[in-house]
Amino acid sequence: MAQSAGEGIDGIIVEEEMVFTLVELCRAAGAAPAQIAGLVDEGVLEPIGSGPDEWAFGGPALRTTRVALRLTTELELGPAEVALVLGLLEEIHALRARLRRAGIG
Repeated sequence: MAQSAGEGIDGIIVEEEMVFTLVELCRAAGAAPAQIAGLVDEGVLEPIGSGPDEWAFGGPALRTTRVALRLTTELELGPAEVALVLGLLEEIHALRARLRRAGIG
């Protein structure tokens, strides 16, 4: 039996220009404010604003938060370890892009 175009897809399209408050990011990612604050403390998320009540997060923060929460839950990592893994994943992505541009990968 053939699947319809939207069947089995679980995701949200978020424009990069979109802005989330702390409450909105928590709701969209299924995170607690303390989890978001931990990611901010480790430099994983870089909000605009001087404190949690004024924080504004760009659209890509939603994906980053979801990945961070998955790492926290599935691998039982703390915020510092999540920051390290996300940094390494970003570096791998950048290296693969360079290889593709060079026609190697």
